[in-house]
Amino acid sequence: MSSDEDFSLVTDKNEDTIEGIQALIKDYQKKYSVILEEQEDLKVSIKERQEMTQKFKERTEKVMEGLKKDQISFKEQMAAEKAKLDALKQEDCELMEELQRLQAELKKEDSQNAHLKERAHVFSKMPEKNFVFSGKTGKADDAEEFEMKPHIRYPMEEGTALITFEEEDVAANILEKRKHKVDLGAECHITVEAQPVHLMMPSLVEIDTDICPHRVLVSNLPKMDTEMLLNKLEIHFSKSKHGGGEVDSCHFLSDSGTVVITFVNNNIAEDLALTEHHKIDFNKNRHIVRVTPFVNGKITNLETRTSMCPRTVLLTGIPDVMDRETMQDMLEIHFQKNGNGGGEIEAFLYNPVGQQTLALFGSAAPEPGEEEEE
Repeated sequence: MSSDEDFSLVTDKNEDTIEGIQALIKDYQKKYSVILEEQEDLKVSIKERQEMTQKFKERTEKVMEGLKKDQISFKEQMAAEKAKLDALKQEDCELMEELQRLQAELKKEDSQNAHLKERAHVFSKMPEKNFVFSGKTGKADDAEEFEMKPHIRYPMEEGTALITFEEEDVAANILEKRKHKVDLGAECHITVEAQPVHLMMPSLVEIDTDICPHRVLVSNLPKMDTEMLLNKLEIHFSKSKHGGGEVDSCHFLSDSGTVVITFVNNNIAEDLALTEHHKIDFNKNRHIVRVTPFVNGKITNLETRTSMCPRTVLLTGIPDVMDRETMQDMLEIHFQKNGNGGGEIEAFLYNPVGQQTLALFGSAAPEPGEEEEE
């Protein structure tokens, strides 16, 4: 059999023969069966989707119906609330007018009381101190005012001297005579001029106070060595477990027996003052100290007046003819003699030529030995 015949036989068997066609029919029948199954599954799925769609449609209709009812109810409620709101607005306007009137009155009261409240707060935190009353009682209208004694630095010119006499009459006599011839011995004398001493004195001082955020005042302290006391306080209040913090400085006030502690951070001083009483070990003895705010003062108003010292006289025109001590002795001897119109001297301060001196005045008189040379 030739090759052409073989090819023809194979082709007839696969495509044109009855066996080949039957095989193809079987294949198509299988595919058709698969398609029918898929079609059946699709019908089932479509039916399920249709049922689900119907359910959603019914639910949507119910929701829409409920929404319409809610909208109607909401509109009715809004109308009622609007009516209430209009009534509240009217009432609010009336209340606002009343509030503004009351605020105006309160503002006036607050402006009058704010300063007094601040002072009350400050003085309530002042350290405790015992006082002994040795005055006399009387009516409130007869109460005496506080007297402030100034401490004044008086610049002296060259070749001058300040003399404070024990009696005002003596100073008045010296000023009335004005020119004074002072004998220096060896037929030598000088002429000096007496002039009144006028000082600028404060007549009214107003001070505003506030609490320092960095400092506290520690009082009720035990009696012990000052340096040891400061060290104990600085160590104690630098520890956070005692409510303290980093200490910048620690200073002892000898006039009141208290200590001022300055902290680096702001919040430390306030917290310690709120606690107020603190227990500290001093040489194995526990002592309770009191911590209060440190009050700063700022002068807000100062009025002055010119006042003449009643017992102090300024001598001018003193030449530089002898040493300082000798000249001062000669002047003191001269003005102590009653025959020269003088009297007992309480204080004497001489400033020779070529020097600059500041006299320190307390109660309108130079204090003996109090001078500063520049």
